[in-house]
Amino acid sequence: MRKFLFVTYSGLITDTAWRIKMEGNEVKFYIRDASEMEIGDGFVEKVDQWEEHVDWADVIVFDDVLGMGTWAKELREKGKAVIGGTPYTDMLEDDREFGQDELKKYGINIIPNQNFTSFKDAITYVKANPGRYVIKPSGEAQNLKGLLFVGEEEDGKDVVQVLGEYDKALADVIPSFQLQKRVTGVEMAIGAYFNGNKFLEPVNVNFEHKKLFPGNLGPSTGEMGTAMFWTNSNRMFNRTLKKFEAKLRDEHYVGYIDLNCIVNGNGIYPLEFTARFGYPTIFIQSEGITMPMGEFFEKLAKGEDFRIKTKTGFQMGVRVVVPPFPYSDPETFKVRSKDSVVYFKNKVKPGADAMRQFDGVHFEDVKQVNGEWLVTGKSGVVLTVSGSGPTMKQTQQQTYSRVRSINIPHMYYRTDIGNRWFEDSDKLHNWGYLREA
Repeated sequence: MRKFLFVTYSGLITDTAWRIKMEGNEVKFYIRDASEMEIGDGFVEKVDQWEEHVDWADVIVFDDVLGMGTWAKELREKGKAVIGGTPYTDMLEDDREFGQDELKKYGINIIPNQNFTSFKDAITYVKANPGRYVIKPSGEAQNLKGLLFVGEEEDGKDVVQVLGEYDKALADVIPSFQLQKRVTGVEMAIGAYFNGNKFLEPVNVNFEHKKLFPGNLGPSTGEMGTAMFWTNSNRMFNRTLKKFEAKLRDEHYVGYIDLNCIVNGNGIYPLEFTARFGYPTIFIQSEGITMPMGEFFEKLAKGEDFRIKTKTGFQMGVRVVVPPFPYSDPETFKVRSKDSVVYFKNKVKPGADAMRQFDGVHFEDVKQVNGEWLVTGKSGVVLTVSGSGPTMKQTQQQTYSRVRSINIPHMYYRTDIGNRWFEDSDKLHNWGYLREA
């Protein structure tokens, strides 16, 4: 039995903490955001001041960037076993311009981009340089995924229109942002766990589905689902993340790091770093990790050199959401979704097999009251339901079977997660990016 202290801003990793607790470990959990305080109630023990429990903990887990890298580095230097970043790795994600500069520094192609602090200046730039662009907020605003906009018009008129709307309504919310040239190809990410000294294998290849509706329609969200698989080092990994291994070793970084990219027959074009656990990535990864998560986290935090035990085949996850997701509307959330019951159609009576009904069901904004799971928080992101299988088709079948075993009033989700693989895999194999090094 080990003692784990989780330090979070909004409680995203609560499900993982609960599962580590259910393995027989002790867990204490801190959430800083007052509006998210109910998340995890009834699942894990909450604390008001995480600093008071540092000496108690065997392993400390920081689950975000935005300054958490400073805390993690300070505790690591004091000899604590810590999963978390550094000021440098925080900047890779928080500061888009810095992240792109670092990619260029290590000899990795980047997509042409411009950084702005004025929407009017950006409008002038697009009018002078017509084309398709992606609007990407920087800093804390990039967590509001609904603000990311992907332009479709060759003359950039749709981008100009959205920039004008943001200037009127969101100038205070988005103090800085990036315009990135839109490149076509397959969007995918390569990620791996780093133990403070080296990357661990296998590495993770994943495909995010960010639009709200099936067919990749509607507004961008943080995530509606992801398909993935574990593999030995491949060309994709060696041409991107592997080049950062020496720098991450100097930083003593411990945790997961992921690089989202567009790839095509001409090359690999990185979009952005995630220098932390991804959500819902960590839930879907746990579907494929066959060792206890507490053991995995402890070995990682202590810098052990080991091979992660994983399933072969594929894993995927589907996000189940309720109104007002992906938008922020406290009144709608209060009326339509707050305290809604998560109903399990195959409910198991308490006992040795009671956890079976939760296989592949990972909660996000949920609390537990008298054994019932209730929707809480503010975002409307309730569950990620995961599954696995030797083929993508079998993985989809298991995952959606699990989704159909759950009912929440007003719930909605995408029904096509994983479909991209059947077309994208041919392209990726032809281009050679998935070949083992």
